[in-house]
Amino acid sequence: MDKFQMHTPDLAEEKFRRLAELFPNAVTETIDAQGNVVRAIDQDVLEQEISATVVKGPQERYQFTWPDKRKAMVLASAPAYQTLRLVRDRSVGRDGTPGQIDSKNIYIEGSNQDALKLIRETYFGKIKLMYIDPPYNTGGDLIYKDRFFQPSEDYLPDSGQFDEEGNWLVTNPESNGRFHTDWLNMIYPTMRLARDLLARDGALFISLDDKESANMVKICDEIFGRQNRVALICHKARASVSNDKIISPNHNTVLFYARDYNTLHLRRKQIGLDPDLSGFHLDDGDGKGPYRLVPVDGPGGAKKGNPHYEFLGVKGYFRFSRETMQEKFDQGLVVKKGGSLYQKYYLSAAKEARKTATTWWDDAGLTSNATSYLRGLMGGAYFDNPKPLELLEKMLQMMTAQDPEALVMDFFSGSATTAEAVMRMNQTDKGHRQFILVQIQEDVPEDSEAYQAGFRTICDIGEERIRRAGQKLREEGNPPPDCGFRVFRVDSTNMEDVYYQPKQYRQEQLLSFSDNIKPDRTPEDLLFQVMLEFGVPLSSPITETVIAGQRVFDLSDGYLLACFDAQVTEEVVTQIALRKPAYAAFRDSGMASDTVAENFEQIFATYSPKTVRKVL
Repeated sequence: MDKFQMHTPDLAEEKFRRLAELFPNAVTETIDAQGNVVRAIDQDVLEQEISATVVKGPQERYQFTWPDKRKAMVLASAPAYQTLRLVRDRSVGRDGTPGQIDSKNIYIEGSNQDALKLIRETYFGKIKLMYIDPPYNTGGDLIYKDRFFQPSEDYLPDSGQFDEEGNWLVTNPESNGRFHTDWLNMIYPTMRLARDLLARDGALFISLDDKESANMVKICDEIFGRQNRVALICHKARASVSNDKIISPNHNTVLFYARDYNTLHLRRKQIGLDPDLSGFHLDDGDGKGPYRLVPVDGPGGAKKGNPHYEFLGVKGYFRFSRETMQEKFDQGLVVKKGGSLYQKYYLSAAKEARKTATTWWDDAGLTSNATSYLRGLMGGAYFDNPKPLELLEKMLQMMTAQDPEALVMDFFSGSATTAEAVMRMNQTDKGHRQFILVQIQEDVPEDSEAYQAGFRTICDIGEERIRRAGQKLREEGNPPPDCGFRVFRVDSTNMEDVYYQPKQYRQEQLLSFSDNIKPDRTPEDLLFQVMLEFGVPLSSPITETVIAGQRVFDLSDGYLLACFDAQVTEEVVTQIALRKPAYAAFRDSGMASDTVAENFEQIFATYSPKTVRKVL
């Protein structure tokens, strides 16, 4: 029986395998620092194969680097041994019912690096719109300390994963000699992980001020490729003027990157803002509806290569060839008015078009207004400098108006503006967009108004904001299809250390382990870790059924069947196999007898050979 790995893939190993597939003759062996024989890539052979110049050593080249960059790269590829555990009592159903988990929206409490690793296999290449508002590195922001995980929790206290007080987050004062380095080490591995989740035609937006925007551009140019930088947008976020500065900072920069520019460009006509539908006052009564007249002059004239000729006595550079102009005239679509030519632009066509956005966003909400709105919604000043709903709504309108099923992600979710914006967009067009939010459990200061109101972490504030926003939308009438969210928390693995490192235990020690699963973990905990490994979406509908007296989880109407009970008989295995699920999962120690374990593979080979089945 195949076993689950119960940890995320080692991405460095995956890349090695891909390179070995391309250039098998470049794979060799060498001795590492500990004297062990290890696989390696022969640089000389690789250079010959790719027929390109390989820059190495002190030779000058264009590059972007900082202290610990190699460590940050390793961190992005290192496997994570954690899991996601459902927090049912913090979850909210589609209709706002507390404790229900029928919503397809996801809220994850925990480190975004860990969370992105855990969901990578499931959501690889599926996120259409990704927005983040990371720490601006103003000198008082909290940033993540570097963390490398091992299965053993005994390793954590001495591993440098926490500061002296055991905190995951540390402040980064400007007096710190590693001021930029620490910020870069925090953001770089996160962005490398984020790239894998973005769809081929997906878009990434990042809000930043001037502190680190230049560094973030360099990071994104390196990770996504300079050719995939779409624009740097100027977002007017502040109206008041600071007289105590040389120049008043009134904008934030929004970095806009594509996962693949060419793919995104192919659907550029679907990208943009709602069209301007004013001025359609003319109607010929021909059944085509109202229209307005627009010029047929070729913008840019000869510089743009527009044809020059005379038509109906009017000379000029036109948008169309003479033949096309004649066809449109014969169809009654081109008319002469005064000394100019115009074509009819019908309202029906305008409704289908998208208005091209610009890089100047002075209509995407102010931070002060966002703060006032959130204070009114929450009943107090519980969060500083939230992002305006208008900003997220503009991004959603640009990128998902033609994609009402889009997956939207925000892994620095803060006050959860992104979640409310997604729900409001769904309310507008009855779409089924889903959000995935990630927020580390950052403590709320004890002297804050939020703490006095009972909030203990930023997650508490974000989740309550989503609950209240959903309630507000229901009270307004015509609510979106889904106002809820499932809450998950990044936690240590469900498995005992012996599961990962059996060689480190003596035979007599192994006999003492009747089970390799931690005693405080529930079948539901195991289910979600199995879902992560199989790549089954966390939003999948879940029902429970009983087969031969055993509790069985049924995901997406038989797509995955899982039974983690302790007395799984051949009848249970057979009945599950007869349903021919795509995936099946069991608990290794749950087999009722050695005979059941021995016949397990044969049962599936007989009744459902295509089912991917594993045990933990």
